[in-house]
Amino acid sequence: MERETLQRIMYYLFDHLTVTRFEGTENVPNEGGVIVATNHMSRMDIPLLFVNPVRKDITALVAEKYVKYPAISWFAKTAGAIYIDRSRADFGAFREAQKLIKAGIAMGIAPEGTRSKVSELLEGKAGTILLAIRTGVPIVPVGLAGTEDSFKKLLTFRKPRMIARFGKPYVIEELPRENREEAMQKAIDEIMCRIAALLPARYWGFYKDHPRLQELIIEQGGPVPDERS
Repeated sequence: MERETLQRIMYYLFDHLTVTRFEGTENVPNEGGVIVATNHMSRMDIPLLFVNPVRKDITALVAEKYVKYPAISWFAKTAGAIYIDRSRADFGAFREAQKLIKAGIAMGIAPEGTRSKVSELLEGKAGTILLAIRTGVPIVPVGLAGTEDSFKKLLTFRKPRMIARFGKPYVIEELPRENREEAMQKAIDEIMCRIAALLPARYWGFYKDHPRLQELIIEQGGPVPDERS
């Protein structure tokens, strides 16, 4: 099945089986390489990003373990996803992601490096930062809310309510050689706090008391509303 056909099917399913809303889509560049950095709570997250109304070319980095899951593997292959072995430094996947981003593709990445099983943000990792520096493209943070129990609701014939909020794009400068570890940590915290600021407080998790998150919340006029169903 071609990617375009899969996308049409996914649009139909999301339209009829879920209540899904996209906010801040004006922050997503219409073209050119971009990293879409998202929180990750569910296997629904990638399909949700896949049906965003701005970048139909979006793909994602997907954990290699999902090769063993026929349905997920089929979806990932058709969507052009890149498998990454998160148990090691997977330079092959990293190079392939760089190549696609530099070619103008939108790449979805979870800076946490894994799926959160507690429906809250986990501590971020360095991979997304390194990829952003190597490619020089902007990062668009996105907060996904309502995906954590979406499959459970579908199985009980309820429509899950999901929201994807896109924040303003920004570019990470090359890290200085001096105090590089400190600068890296600051860059990781920045991207994670930008994601957290797009989510209701119950999702903040590891970053709930971070000073940078509090600054962002003040800048935007308060936390986003919690619309749990």
